[in-house]
Amino acid sequence: MTKTIQNFLQYAAIDTQSDETGGKTPSTDKQHNLAGLLVKQLTEMGADEITYDKERCYVYASVPASPECESAPVLGFIAHMDTSPAVTGAGVKPRIVEQYDGGDIVLNEEKNILLRTADFPEIRKLKGQDLIVTDGTTLLGADDKAGVAEIMAMAEHLLTHPEIKHGKIRLGFTPDEEIGAGTDHFDVKLFGADFAFTVDGGELGELEDETFNAAGAKLIVHGRSVHPGSAKGKMINSILVAQEFQSLLPAFQNPMYTEGYEGFFHLDGISGNVEETTAEYIIRDHKKELFEEKKAFFVKCAEFLEQKYGKGTVEAVITDSYYNMKEALAPYGHLMENAAAALKELGVEPRVNPIRGGTDGARLSYMGLPCPNLCTGGANYHSRFEYACVQSMEKVTELLIKLAVKYGCF
Repeated sequence: MTKTIQNFLQYAAIDTQSDETGGKTPSTDKQHNLAGLLVKQLTEMGADEITYDKERCYVYASVPASPECESAPVLGFIAHMDTSPAVTGAGVKPRIVEQYDGGDIVLNEEKNILLRTADFPEIRKLKGQDLIVTDGTTLLGADDKAGVAEIMAMAEHLLTHPEIKHGKIRLGFTPDEEIGAGTDHFDVKLFGADFAFTVDGGELGELEDETFNAAGAKLIVHGRSVHPGSAKGKMINSILVAQEFQSLLPAFQNPMYTEGYEGFFHLDGISGNVEETTAEYIIRDHKKELFEEKKAFFVKCAEFLEQKYGKGTVEAVITDSYYNMKEALAPYGHLMENAAAALKELGVEPRVNPIRGGTDGARLSYMGLPCPNLCTGGANYHSRFEYACVQSMEKVTELLIKLAVKYGCF
């Protein structure tokens, strides 16, 4: 078993789920369990300039430049340690399905949980390869522990093979990416890279240099509770007003019906009673003008209901999360060009796709650190049906090594 896979199986078993209600950095203390392990392993492998921000749970380290390569640009690789709040990350039991036969995979026989090819047909193209899956009760955590494992394996390989010539390589591991806070306290100056890659993508071959423009939106409806028997003309049921708000949004601008560059409004959570209901939304679009239109429409719908039901009934609060990194990366075309060239050298056809989501790189690119995104070899993220391909993950580690060499000769 390669170091990449050993790393991943070890990291996946550690619960690092972030919490959007945490209100602190890191949002969950358990993320330190992985951070501390990484610091220990980096120390043991002989990494340089190791910094552990014990207050905020960021880890930084360096692989020193090879002799005579000290003047090469400083290249960074970044991955996040947390896993999504969408599905539990406690008690992850990864297992390897060797030489996948192309059919359905029984994840949990007792609970009758199957990874069905009818639901996820793209898995069939991995027939004959080895897949890492869950027991169907948790997510796997390949988003982004696969990226963490690949970066750590790359670093150890370079440190133990001094004959491979490269410039200085910076490593960064962040908390809370899944709740949009991964770069809140990232120290770009301390990191000190000229440019970097996040290793936080999907299937082997995917390269990404643009993301959604993203905002979080909250609808708060203040109702009026009156005994149902005498409620006529008096009651305002905040739950029903929130439902009415949802009905005003474009039905097909919904994640269930969108792909590619199509944006959406996503109702991510709702709670309440007659007196008060809160609905949490995310708003996404790749095009800045359509993104602004969506936010304005959200507010307009709230204002319409406010006028209908009375002042103080409906509030809309919108907070921008990150912006499409395409514009910030435009002057750094060599990053995507070299990544594509490295994949081709490995016999992998590169595929440039827009990210239907975000990465730490989106914000870092606007913070002065150009940072496109590389694949990890995983799929079905944020799901109990998540899986990662062993051979793909090993290829990604090779990809990182190739990029280190390319920028050593930049």
